[in-house]
Amino acid sequence: MYRNRTCGELRLANVDETVLLAGWVQRIRRMGGMTFIDLRDRYGITQLAFNQETDAALWEQANELGREYVIQVEGTVKERSSKNKNIPTGEIEIIVSCLHILNASETPPFTIEDETDGGDDLRMKYRYLDLRRNVVRKNLELRNQVAFETRSFLNERNFLEVETPVLINSTPEGARDFIVSSRMNPGQFYALPQSPQTFKQLLMVSGFDRYFQIVKCFRDEDLRADRQPEFTQIDCEMAFVSQEDILEVFEALTKYLFKKIKGLDIADFPRMSYADAMKYYGNDKPDTRFEMKFVELKDLTEGKEFVVFDSSEYVGAICAEGCAAYTRKQLDELTNFVKRPQIGAKGLVYVKCETDGTFKSSVDKFYSQDDLRKWAERCQAKPGDLLLLLSGEKEKTQKQLSELRLEMGSRLGLRDKDVYSYLWVVDFPLLEKDEELGRFFAKHHPFTSPKQEDIPLIDTAPEKVRANAYDMVINGVEVGGGSIRIYDNQLQQTMFRLLGFTPEKAQEQFGFLMDAFKYGAPPHGGIAFGLDRLVSLFAGLDSIRDCIAFPKNNSGRDMMIDAPSFIDQEQLDELGIQVCLKEDKAKK
Repeated sequence: MYRNRTCGELRLANVDETVLLAGWVQRIRRMGGMTFIDLRDRYGITQLAFNQETDAALWEQANELGREYVIQVEGTVKERSSKNKNIPTGEIEIIVSCLHILNASETPPFTIEDETDGGDDLRMKYRYLDLRRNVVRKNLELRNQVAFETRSFLNERNFLEVETPVLINSTPEGARDFIVSSRMNPGQFYALPQSPQTFKQLLMVSGFDRYFQIVKCFRDEDLRADRQPEFTQIDCEMAFVSQEDILEVFEALTKYLFKKIKGLDIADFPRMSYADAMKYYGNDKPDTRFEMKFVELKDLTEGKEFVVFDSSEYVGAICAEGCAAYTRKQLDELTNFVKRPQIGAKGLVYVKCETDGTFKSSVDKFYSQDDLRKWAERCQAKPGDLLLLLSGEKEKTQKQLSELRLEMGSRLGLRDKDVYSYLWVVDFPLLEKDEELGRFFAKHHPFTSPKQEDIPLIDTAPEKVRANAYDMVINGVEVGGGSIRIYDNQLQQTMFRLLGFTPEKAQEQFGFLMDAFKYGAPPHGGIAFGLDRLVSLFAGLDSIRDCIAFPKNNSGRDMMIDAPSFIDQEQLDELGIQVCLKEDKAKK
C-alpha cells in the first residue's frame, strides 16, 4: 500500500497516528537543521518535517529532493508549533520516519502554484502539469459535480441516458462539419456530429419519451473564449410536451444546480421576446445584471443639418449614470473602442448632462440646449449622467451599441461574476435571410417548429414567422437553447422548400427522418445546455478552456500533442486521399 491517508484529510484529531502518505513535492524550506516539505496530492497539502538532530541520514535524503518529485513517507502526526490557517491541514505536520523516492522529476517549466509564472501557451503545452494546480483541478471537480447532479436530477424524472453515433452523415446547415474518411467506402466520408439532433428526434419516434446525453459535439468554426472545436452538451429531448413544459423542467434543473453548486435559491426566470432583446439590448443574449437599455432618438435628431444622423436609419443612445465627469481622454477611449474593426462604428456622439442643468455635447453646433434636453428626458437621464449615441443601419448599429453597453458595464463594475441574472429569450424568428445569397436560412435548425398562429404567413411573409424556440441566458451568456420540433411531414417539407432544398436533396440529407415520421411521430421538443459554458459560469471563468481537461488553443491546435498534424502518405494512399495545399496550387 502506497498510502492510507491523503494529504488533505489529517487534523488535530489524528495527532499521534502513524500514517502513510504519497504525493508530489510542492515546496521545500530548508531552515538550518530543520527541513520542511509541503507534500501535495489531489486532496490537499500536508507539511512534512525532517530534523537533522534526530535522523541526520533522513534529513540529508530530504534535502536531495526537488520540486515535483513523487515520494512516499511514513510518519507520525503531530501538532504544529507554527500553524498555517490558510490550509485545512495547517494545524498538524508529519514527523517523518521513512522516506521513499518513487520517481524523480526534472525542474518543471513553470511553477505548479495557483499564481503560476507560466503563460497560456506554455501551460497548454504542459497541460498535464497545469492540471496539478489547485485552481485548474477545482474547475474539473466542479465540472464533475455539475455532470453528476445533472444526471441525478434527470434520472429522478425518468430521463433515459442514450448514446448516439459519433460517425454520422454531413449536413449542409449550421457550422462546418469535421470530416472523417471511410477506408471501407472509398471516396465517402463521415462527419462528426454538431449535435445529436436527428438521433434524439428518432428516439422520440421510438417511444423513448425522455432522453438525455452528456455528449461531445464538434464544429469546425472560428474560435473564441466560449468556443472550442469539440465541446460538451447536456442534450435533452421530450415527447408529448409543449414549449411551456420544457421551460418548466429545465428551469427547475437550473435552479437545482444553482442550489447544489452555489448554495443559491434563485427566483423564477423572466421571459423576454427576441424582438425586445434586440430593441433594448441589441443582443439576443442580453446581460441583464444592469439596465442601460437602448433608447431610440431618430425622430428627435432629424432636420438639424447633422448629416450623420439625418442619413442614418437608426439613432440609439444609452445612459451611463454618473459619468458626465468623464474626461476627454476617457471619451476618446470609448470612441476608439467602437471604431475597432471588430465593432466597426464610424464614430461616437456624447452628451454630458451637467449638474447645473445644462448640456455639453460633441454636436453642440447642430443641436440646441432644448434639443439636447429632449434627448435627456427620453433617456430619463439625470444631472451627472452621460449619453452615448451611435447611428447607422439599424441592425448593425444595435450590435455596435450592444458592445458599447457591455464595455460601459464592465468599466462601471456592473458585471459582477458573483451576481447572477437569468432569463428565457423566446419568440425567435424562424428564418433569417442572407441578402447576398437571396435565400433563407434556419435561425436554429430546419426542424424547429413555427408558432401555430404564424403558419399562415409562411408563404406570404416568411420573415415574420416566429419559432417555438427558446434560449436560456445567464449573465449575457447563452447557456442553453432549444425548440419544439416539426413532427408533421407536410410542414417539414414546406420548411425544406423555404430553405432552398429540392425534394431530392431533402430526401438525400434527411430521408431517414422523414421516413420515420411516417410511422407516427409524437409532438416533441428539446434543449441542449453547453456544459463547458455552464461550468465556467459557476466558476467565474473568462474562458471555457479552463474547465476542459485538454483544450485547444485559439487556432484549434492542441499544443500538448501537436494536433492537428500531417498524415503519412501511406495512410493517405490507403484512404484514397490526395492532399493539395494552397501553396501547391499556386505553384501549378
